Amino acid sequence: MSDIYLYGEKRRLPEDAKFASFLEPAQTAVISIDMHEGHLSEDTDCPCPAPRAREIISPIDGFHDQCRARSIPIIHVRTGLRPSGRDDIKGGVSAWRLVFPLYVGEIPGADQHAIQGTKWTNLRTRVEPGDELVETKKRLSIFYPTDLDFLLRNMGVRAVVFNGGFTDCCVLNAAFDASNHDYRVVVARDLVRGTNEEMEQAALKMMSIHMALIMDSTDILMAWDARGAKASQAAE
Repeated sequence: MSDIYLYGEKRRLPEDAKFASFLEPAQTAVISIDMHEGHLSEDTDCPCPAPRAREIISPIDGFHDQCRARSIPIIHVRTGLRPSGRDDIKGGVSAWRLVFPLYVGEIPGADQHAIQGTKWTNLRTRVEPGDELVETKKRLSIFYPTDLDFLLRNMGVRAVVFNGGFTDCCVLNAAFDASNHDYRVVVARDLVRGTNEEMEQAALKMMSIHMALIMDSTDILMAWDARGAKASQAAE
């Protein structure tokens, strides 16, 4: 039995075979979204700060260790824009650059966000040799224009578990696109952070009724173990 959050309320997932594909460890990959310095740096010139997400860096690393111990693959996705600016600020400008400042105010150094070769693309979460990287994300969705779908299908993955940020932005876009590609989506509720708590909870509610199981990371691990995942003693 597994616990989920449905429209913000914790309840038991029905014991129904149709939900098995969401939590089948042999066909699952964990995808960590944009946990890089461009969001997480404490520097005053951080180009797109997401300070609420700093608190989940260590918990995500711990969860990833538990996943690796169960042979669940980890994929780190990060935004990477060409230094020429043609991917964004000198080409088709991303909509977020125009509308997000209406809410948060102008962001000093925003033009440097996610530029390849700068410190802003350095991941703050730990990457191990067996992990995979997808580094061509240029818009809000992890699927556009990246090769993530190609990678997942070559890995035999049919279910994805998301962590990272922003819950109400890139995680929400990832969930919609993954569902539209017919992947089963699980979101680790305690390992994502939004622009603020109100928007985070709204995004989680939307995902919970349209395309995803929203679960705590400990419950995800227990669900996998109940379905045959075996953790190595080193991670216990």
